[in-house]
Amino acid sequence: MQHSFAQTATELLTTSRSFTQQGDYSNAILVLNKATQLQPKSLEVTKALAMNYYLNGDNNKALEIIKTTLDREDADDQCYQIAGNIYKQLGQVKECDKLFRKGIKKFPLSGPMYNELGGLLWQQQNAEAIKQWEKGIEIDPNYAKNYFDACKYYYLTEDKVWSILYGEIFVNMEPLSGNAAEVKTILAESYKQLFINTATENKDKNKFVAAFIETISKQGSIANNGINAETLTMIRARFILDWQQEYATKFPFKLFDLQQQLLQEGMFDAYNQWIFGPAQNMAAYQNWITTHSIDYNEFSRFQKGRIFKLPSAQYYRYLP
Repeated sequence: MQHSFAQTATELLTTSRSFTQQGDYSNAILVLNKATQLQPKSLEVTKALAMNYYLNGDNNKALEIIKTTLDREDADDQCYQIAGNIYKQLGQVKECDKLFRKGIKKFPLSGPMYNELGGLLWQQQNAEAIKQWEKGIEIDPNYAKNYFDACKYYYLTEDKVWSILYGEIFVNMEPLSGNAAEVKTILAESYKQLFINTATENKDKNKFVAAFIETISKQGSIANNGINAETLTMIRARFILDWQQEYATKFPFKLFDLQQQLLQEGMFDAYNQWIFGPAQNMAAYQNWITTHSIDYNEFSRFQKGRIFKLPSAQYYRYLP
């Protein structure tokens, strides 16, 4: 009996991805080289091959391959991302910067391209990085990584409003991300700093931030008991009720709509525990899950059944 092991380029690409996920880049390269013979003009195969050479430490070979895609009409922003990161790995910072800027010019609506340029600038300790991440948030509001990097940036400044807002958006967009735990810690600490500095936070701010500070400052008496998952649940519940009454029409904001929905559906306590509990005290959070299993399971089902997205018209960081 004869067995046919012939595979299409698409099937080989799928096989290679399995090897890549396992960290077996050599086998991925072997399979992709065969796919290239079958379909030499496939952009997806070429990108995957370059990426696996890069991951396998052969940057020169990776660069040689990916450069063939950059002037193609069907080139996408991933081609520029891969090439730029190879230049970065090779220490060719100027070439990397040049390529990312060329990518932004070619793909002006690509959040990933702004994120890459911002990351490169941040590596050089260039504060202009935040402008790239902010532009990425403005033009591609559902690319999560710009929120992650901007959240961490603002946490290092006095401006805790945006570390709070961007951090919470990020954990809703990527609740299972490996970065979620870090951001939840930032959120808890940012709220502490926010209430320490509310007297000075309202200076030279745009109208959206001024409204946020005004509304949350009303809950200062609760904050005087300390910031933890329980007090933040109370603070944020009262905040959202006031916001919806005073500012929701003027500043519609999907994050606050989500909070209101959770409040109305009885899941706001579980939501706040999910965000702030692990950062505060993991043992106490696990105990809360045990003693509130019905609430926890209901919120978990809600989490699994949704994708959090922001509309493009709700960008308030730099109001006109």
